[in-house]
Amino acid sequence: QVQLVQSGGGLVQAGGSLRLSCVASGSFSSIKVLGWYRQAPGKQRELVASTVSGGATNYGDAVKGRSTISRDNAKNSVYLQIDSLKPEDTAVYYCNGDFVGVGGFTYRYWGQGTQVTVSS
Repeated sequence: QVQLVQSGGGLVQAGGSLRLSCVASGSFSSIKVLGWYRQAPGKQRELVASTVSGGATNYGDAVKGRSTISRDNAKNSVYLQIDSLKPEDTAVYYCNGDFVGVGGFTYRYWGQGTQVTVSS
């Protein structure tokens, strides 16, 4: 079993920045992918950013160019910074990861979610 615990978020003014953190703990042999998704009211969950174990990153179109995902493998942690926030960035943000566990199988886990509200 793997636990992903998120921190950060809250109420932020438009034009400001936010930083989210996520720490993984539990039983796993390695982490393939760590990332962030978000879900706004009435909308589907969408990718914000992800990073694989080799360091490559991928960003959703909505945040490309104004966000940075980073990873600390020693701490099993992933971080997300979004700059130049817009009201449309308001959503619940979820950390997720693909973990290699028992038998070499890959399992996906999700964090508890954290509300980010951007005021105009």
